[in-house]
Amino acid sequence: MSPAKAPAKPVRILLAKVGLDGHDRGVKVVARALRDAGYEVIYTGLRQTPEMVVDAALQEDAQVIGLSLHSGAHMTLFPAVVSELKKKNATDIIVFGGGIIPDDDVEELKKQGVAELFTPGTPLQDIVEWLRKRFPSS
Repeated sequence: MSPAKAPAKPVRILLAKVGLDGHDRGVKVVARALRDAGYEVIYTGLRQTPEMVVDAALQEDAQVIGLSLHSGAHMTLFPAVVSELKKKNATDIIVFGGGIIPDDDVEELKKQGVAELFTPGTPLQDIVEWLRKRFPSS
């Protein structure tokens, strides 16, 4: 008799609102869609600093950080999270983001280490499919 295979651990995704942005309806909708798709989702709430986000991701053993931002500070705050991950030797944690992000900034953020960006109107299934490509067993 062959040993039973342990079930794969679900992918853990930490979602956060960085900075002073108080618009959290979108991130809550994304959180629900990701939970419905079988992911473990931890939502940290509003007004998180990059340091708080990375510390929470490490404490929660998250493989992914999803950032939501509508305040216009994405060119400062998203790279700050990536930088904090580097400081903590946690570059294996994938960072993606969403919110009001101009097309010109999308490419620059990707160059700085943000894996993907989703803007308003992106179908939720597109986010789920992107994650499934990154984590095929999920």
